[in-house]
This record gives sequence, C-alpha cells and structure tokens, in this order.
Amino acid sequence: MATWNSRGLRGSTLEQMLNYTNERFRECGLALVNKIPTPITPIKINQSTRQITLAYFEEKSTVDYVGVTQGLPICFDAKECASDRFSLQNIHTHQIQYMTEFEQQGGIGFFIVYFKKYEKYYYLTLREAHYHVDRMDKGGLKHIKYDELDKDYFIPLEHQVYINYLKILQKDINNRNL
Repeated sequence: MATWNSRGLRGSTLEQMLNYTNERFRECGLALVNKIPTPITPIKINQSTRQITLAYFEEKSTVDYVGVTQGLPICFDAKECASDRFSLQNIHTHQIQYMTEFEQQGGIGFFIVYFKKYEKYYYLTLREAHYHVDRMDKGGLKHIKYDELDKDYFIPLEHQVYINYLKILQKDINNRNL
C-alpha cells in the first residue's frame, strides 16, 4: 500500500489553474471537466490545523481529470517537472492503461506537463507518451527532453491563469483524422 506524507502540495498551483480553466470552460459551455479526487485513508491529523499529515492511498488513482467537451469524452493527468527533462517515472503504467482503454471507447486521453523552468505547459498526447515509454522500455532515455517536444503542442496561457488546452486538443483531433 502506498503512503502519502506531506511532501507539500506538489502540483497544487497547476491543479488550481486547471480547476479555474475548467470552471471557465463550464461557464462558457465549452466543456464539463471534473477533478477526480485521489482516495486516501488518513493516518495522522494535525489537531491544531486539522490537516492530514500522513495517509495511505486506498487504491491506484486513474487520472486527475475526466469530462466531456462538445460531445467528446476526455481524460487527462496533470504533471510537473522543475528541469528541462520530464522523468517518465511520473507516467504510471496504470494511467497509460486507463487512457488506452478510454481511447478504445472513443475518448481522448492526454497529459498536461508543466515545465517550471520555462513556465510552459505541454499537451502530451497518449501516442507520444507511448512512444517515449516504449523507447525507455527498450533501454532508451528515461525522460523526455524539453528540446525534443513538438512546439505545436505547447498550450497557450491566456490572462496569466487560463490554460487553454482545448486549442491543442483540437489540433490533436485534426492530426488523428489525417
């Protein structure tokens, strides 16, 4: 059983921005996307602050977000890295499996990767994730270099807090139909 111990709120800023983005998409009638909470069992709680300081994950989480946009089911996971290399350790086998099955049912799965060093957001398609994981499994790099990313899949940041991944999702859809 995996444990969680307050390693800070890793990814919380990214999640806050995505939650805000998804709320704006909902308000504009563009998408309905919800954050999927990770089920945990609290073990230790700081009585003065009422914050959980130690917990066990009840089960493996699938992805961070699931929803629908314009009738198309989508799911994605949000990831962060501090350097110019995104470690493939951050992409879990059960997430790839879930997204693959999701796509077999007619949806689209992807990752949103935030490169803190560059303050850039990247839309990592499932097929690109498969490519890099397969390369790693064959003895290749255990990370994705920032410089090898497809420049067309960087997500525009609008109004400083709005991660408009729907623009890149449309590009992904168009490239699948070629």
